[in-house]
Amino acid sequence: MRRNSTAIVTGGGRGIGRAICEELADEGVDIVIADIDAEQMAETAALVEAAGQDAYPIQTDLSDFDSVRDCVDQAYASCGSVEVLVNNAGIAGPTAACEDVAPEEWDQTLNVNLRGVFYMCREVLPAMKDAGYGRIVNIASVTGKRPLVNRTPYATAKMGLIGFTRTLAAEVGGHDINVNAVCPGSVDGPRIRQVFERQAEATNRSFEEVETEVKNQSARGELVDKAEVANTVRYLCSADARQITGQDLNVSAGKVMY
Repeated sequence: MRRNSTAIVTGGGRGIGRAICEELADEGVDIVIADIDAEQMAETAALVEAAGQDAYPIQTDLSDFDSVRDCVDQAYASCGSVEVLVNNAGIAGPTAACEDVAPEEWDQTLNVNLRGVFYMCREVLPAMKDAGYGRIVNIASVTGKRPLVNRTPYATAKMGLIGFTRTLAAEVGGHDINVNAVCPGSVDGPRIRQVFERQAEATNRSFEEVETEVKNQSARGELVDKAEVANTVRYLCSADARQITGQDLNVSAGKVMY
């Protein structure tokens, strides 16, 4: 990763996205924070600036093409260039049997988790190609590699994201643009705990039973820390990872090993 670079991080207002913003800022990168939550973005921006880098919070709806295009236009107008794109934003979607998923729930999950990634890549790639350099990291999930019962919209989006990553990497590699995916396991934090609550309700079990079951699915018997995901993103954007592209790297405590 080049110093004095600019990165767009979607969903940078909280959780994994905020950790990625902080990690890249520590490497000397200015951060465009693309998120729908203005208050959370402001908090992340303060952390980026505390690390000595410029922060550009831009309220963005990833499911809306015009909103994404405006975000990217503002990023280039403010920063001049964008060397790194981290597509982190995502939603959990419904926890329900396929026949109980409402069409609008399906659409919303895929629009944010997959269509929004396409929108962002579509808008940054022309300038990256002209510059002959770029690093794109998509935050997928181990669910992109295996089933997740009662989560068909989420699983479909994440499986599609891995296919998108591999195909785009093959398409743009000749321009010194690397495209990779990071596949976290169950990352500790409020979002996964909401998922546990929904799974517990859907299966008539306690929260503790669901949490223990999920932890026991990994070789290390624990949840993943968001900082470990951010570290992997930083590595994939670094010069040390120049020959790594089209890959989907697990950060899952051994929950998935393929």
